[in-house]
Amino acid sequence: MKTKRILYAVQGTGNGHVARAREIIPILKKYGQIDILLSADQSEVDLGHKVRFRFPGLTFLYNQKGGLSYWQTFLKNNPLQLIRDIWKLPVKAYDLVVVDFEFTAAWACRLRGVPSIALGHQAAFLSDRTPRPAKRMWWGECILKWYAPCSRALGFHFDQFDSFIKTPVIRSEVRSLRPEFKGHYCVYLPAFGSAELESVLSGFQNTQWEVFSRSTSSAYRSGNLHFQPIDNDRFLERLRTCNGVLMSAGFEGPSEALFLGKKVCVLPIKGQYEQMCNAAALDSFGVHVLSDLSDTQKIRQWIDSPPIERFDFPDQTDALVRRHIFDLDE
Repeated sequence: MKTKRILYAVQGTGNGHVARAREIIPILKKYGQIDILLSADQSEVDLGHKVRFRFPGLTFLYNQKGGLSYWQTFLKNNPLQLIRDIWKLPVKAYDLVVVDFEFTAAWACRLRGVPSIALGHQAAFLSDRTPRPAKRMWWGECILKWYAPCSRALGFHFDQFDSFIKTPVIRSEVRSLRPEFKGHYCVYLPAFGSAELESVLSGFQNTQWEVFSRSTSSAYRSGNLHFQPIDNDRFLERLRTCNGVLMSAGFEGPSEALFLGKKVCVLPIKGQYEQMCNAAALDSFGVHVLSDLSDTQKIRQWIDSPPIERFDFPDQTDALVRRHIFDLDE
């Protein structure tokens, strides 16, 4: 039997894509020889595997006020380099191309007529059954559909909203954690600067905050806030022992916190349509959702809310990849 050559292309703009890839790569290796493409690498999570292709990709950048920075995004991206990378990527050399919302490989396949399989959270939005906010954004829908077009998809979301959508991939290091509840609260809002976070959270005098910030180079304390640079091991330990997490409305972060039975409060990044969709889904499950960091009343309601039951996200990744990616029976 011929060994399959597999290209696995991963978007590196968020920790979630890379965290999921760490679980997917060993499974893909069971079925063939794998080359990895990582683009727009901004993740604080180490992929842990050799990368063959590194491209700048197409990425979005944020300001320090909780929203997208259109000016920084314009300056950061290089359209000519992007076109060159798309045309030089040898997608025809592979028997299978798997894409986790990665622009370069998806469009290289699209333009050359090579089939590709979308695997990841954004793939879930190819279904109209996936929750959206009350007011849809046409340009947001276009990004979700055309940023990384595919031939078929295996999507992940907080619930199985459609036949090709499954519950989240929880990384092994999170599944192995034994949750405790020691009273403090974790904060991960990467679109905000430390000053903005301190101005709001310092007002909750009886609450201890463990704040993980991209704008912090070394740990320090300020009143009831403990600021620290983003570090995977340190974050997981604080997550394991916290009562709850205040975070942006991404996917993997809230999934992991809910899996551990932590109270979650999310604040979508302004202008980030996917996060607005995630917030709509989480709101339907009773998760606390903020529209602005200054909404201290809602933050207080979340802090004072009772503990939650753990979300049951079964470990089924191996079987899903086998069935949906390789068309193999159990």
